Amino acid sequence: MSALEAQRLAEFIAWSPVVFQASRLMVKWGILELIQDSKNGLTREEIVKETDLTDYAVKCLLEASLSIGLVIIDPETDRFSITKTGWFMLSDAATRVNLEFNHEVNYQGMFVLEEALRKGKPEGLRHFGDWPTLYEGLATMPEVAKKSWLAFDHFYSDISFPDALKVVFDNRQVENLYDVGGNTGKWALQCVNYNPDVKVTVLDLPQQIEMMKANAKGKKGAERITGFGIDFLDESEEFPLSEKGVDVIWMSQFLDCFSKEEIVSILTRAQKVMTGGTRLFIMETLWDRQRFETSAFCLTMTSLYFTDIANGNSKMYNTEDMRDCINKAGMEVECIHDNLGMGHSIIVCKKSE
Repeated sequence: MSALEAQRLAEFIAWSPVVFQASRLMVKWGILELIQDSKNGLTREEIVKETDLTDYAVKCLLEASLSIGLVIIDPETDRFSITKTGWFMLSDAATRVNLEFNHEVNYQGMFVLEEALRKGKPEGLRHFGDWPTLYEGLATMPEVAKKSWLAFDHFYSDISFPDALKVVFDNRQVENLYDVGGNTGKWALQCVNYNPDVKVTVLDLPQQIEMMKANAKGKKGAERITGFGIDFLDESEEFPLSEKGVDVIWMSQFLDCFSKEEIVSILTRAQKVMTGGTRLFIMETLWDRQRFETSAFCLTMTSLYFTDIANGNSKMYNTEDMRDCINKAGMEVECIHDNLGMGHSIIVCKKSE
């Protein structure tokens, strides 16, 4: 990188809040889509005619977008065309999910990131309500923010589900499965539809169990799904004991919601209900196991969402962090499956001998 390139990147970072909002509005107000769909590009005047925006608003956004790199202009015809970056901003599903998530959930709260990092508390969450963590308030969050959060959460996990189902079910008999941190029950419903014999117990906060029941009601296999309310942060609350034992304990995008100390506590309680034949499956997007640098970038940025909005003390972990927690909880890593869906890995754990 040359000195000029480094300086431009530094300025891009300094102006990034403005870059973000200008880019978001180019998408929201349909300007990028209009330009993309045009045969030979569009002039500013043509864009004004196709929108309900003033010439001033369009001019400001187009000039900003030229500097950002979303569009280019033909100096002879004054027609704007979309760039590759503009195409990704408009058409890449992950980018669109991240864009909405950052605007609706993170943007205003990030103003107090410094306070959150110093205190180890989600100070940015105050924007939504007076809850100790986002998870207690998720059910009552503003609908637009909740929708964006769920879209972000489900987008990454849902794409991995087809591969994950094969990893969990195809090489073992599974009759009893614990879905830890099961949220709205999407994974539980996938399990009962994939395997006609499995019974799933969703473990989550009581308010999340109610959301899960409402979501699963009337759907195929719902009669084989039950809920168990538990506060994972309360070390006195144990995992339920099953008379027939538990074959699989499943944790998908769950442990990244906790600090390392809390993870060890949760895994230790899971280990207590495991037998020699039980396997614990931890599915996470470990940032050090990503195929592409862009994915690692998104994950390390997501860590700061956990700091400021979610809970104040968790992050997106790497393999070393997770293995350390597993070992401290009396378990060992049996194997790791990589490159599932959008960069997920599944760590398969068993009780230490």
